[in-house]
Amino acid sequence: MRCSVRVRRCDTSELRSLRVSVLPKLALFDEWNSLAVYVSMDNTVVIEDIKKMCWSPPQSSSAVRGSTLSHRSALSQNKNTAVFCSGWKPLLLIIPLRLGINHINPIYIDAFKECFKMPQSLGALGGKPNNAYYFVGFLGNQLIYLDPHTTQIFVDLEENGMVDDQSFHCQQAPHRMKIMNLDPSVALGFFCKEEKDFDNWCSLVQKEILKQQSLRMFELVQNHPAHWPPFIPPAKPEVTTSGAELIESTDKLFELEEEFEILSV
Repeated sequence: MRCSVRVRRCDTSELRSLRVSVLPKLALFDEWNSLAVYVSMDNTVVIEDIKKMCWSPPQSSSAVRGSTLSHRSALSQNKNTAVFCSGWKPLLLIIPLRLGINHINPIYIDAFKECFKMPQSLGALGGKPNNAYYFVGFLGNQLIYLDPHTTQIFVDLEENGMVDDQSFHCQQAPHRMKIMNLDPSVALGFFCKEEKDFDNWCSLVQKEILKQQSLRMFELVQNHPAHWPPFIPPAKPEVTTSGAELIESTDKLFELEEEFEILSV
């Protein structure tokens, strides 16, 4: 018997959300990486959960040195030594947002701009339908963005112990786009190297965004909401396979791939 399966690809905004949501899990597999990655849920940033995730018991200098030299990366050596002695993991905070239905709601524009002014800002991920961009700032009512979709030379971190970051940068000149042309699905990024940076970010959010806006882009709360499942800091799972063995049939492929939705068979 022959059957056909119709599938619908998720739109650009849905795929962006999926890619952002896997970052905390992927970060656990980079052993040279000491970042704590927090992706907010339901437009809510929970201070208690972030501090629980970022604070870790300090390690001895010998443990740090052994872990670092095993990867022979000068970059990771400097990072890990600075981080684990203090006990606070540098925080990469990502806040996925939906600022409208089909178009961005003008009420969010001032708050969106304000995020770029914060010293902790890493910019924003977003774009237009079928076009994903990296926004780094604004000029008036225009957003300044980079298009990172350029094939670059692969960098082998294990090759000589040094990290050549030349291919990590966008070689094209920045572009500008009217802010009202922005797709309403965006993700804000912030980096807090130390706890005082995060505390300062919380103060700025309260002062410049939450108290100024009648319709808030996102919420910042002190304690974990009681109706949410308990917060468990992500931990690296034990993986003994390459991953290819996990897909035994096309049926399981569709179960694992959230990128597709089966409409009819």
